[in-house]
Amino acid sequence: MGILEVKNVGKRFGGLQALNNVELSVKENSCHAIIGPNGAGKSTLLNVFVGKLIPDTGSVMFDGQSVLGRTPYEINQMGISRVFQTPEIFGDLSVMENMMIPVFAKRDGSFRMHAVQGMMGDKDIVEKAETMLEEMGLAEKRGMQASSMSRGDKRRLEIAMCLSQDPRLLLLDEPTAGMARADTNNTIDLLKQIKEERDITIAIIEHDMHVVFSLADRITVLAQGTPLVEDHPENIKGHPKVREAYLGETAD
Repeated sequence: MGILEVKNVGKRFGGLQALNNVELSVKENSCHAIIGPNGAGKSTLLNVFVGKLIPDTGSVMFDGQSVLGRTPYEINQMGISRVFQTPEIFGDLSVMENMMIPVFAKRDGSFRMHAVQGMMGDKDIVEKAETMLEEMGLAEKRGMQASSMSRGDKRRLEIAMCLSQDPRLLLLDEPTAGMARADTNNTIDLLKQIKEERDITIAIIEHDMHVVFSLADRITVLAQGTPLVEDHPENIKGHPKVREAYLGETAD
């Protein structure tokens, strides 16, 4: 049994079958990649995991509890955090202020934008935020306006904000999209470090196969909402169903 168990999940939007009997098992403390061509249903599946969508059929269990019918906030409280394809940060706030927001929210259960300045006087919040920025290599940029950061550093900040919630499962939606190769490689190194140093499971959607094969312990391949194969990375590259889905090569 995995920490995340998906059974017979189906989702239809009008005449489009976005997900069709999807099954996968994400093992605890692993990195599980979900890949597939555009329109394969990857983001739809991720939205099911975090409560933004309720499937028409099937079940999604996290550590033995169903995530279905729960709000995104409730799912976050269960121990699931998500990194979006476009970094979700407050561009008009400083790096430090951004970092304090999830620390405050985890402790108090809510957040009010007008409370940002007040957090600066809270020693516990400041210390926790400083520690996270130090761990993520962003301490020297604490006073910078977040909108002026590089895309790679924005991603690093967003990951730090998620980790401040102490999640058990970190969901990453194309975390290297739009990055230069140097930033991509830095993000790969960061995620490897997180996986090694923290008691955390990672599930990642990614088009860049360099990222996938650098990080994943196991890969699920989707095509037109249907799972084609789930296997170890070394068995995926030459799999005939994968070649057919990506390259249009019909298996012999």
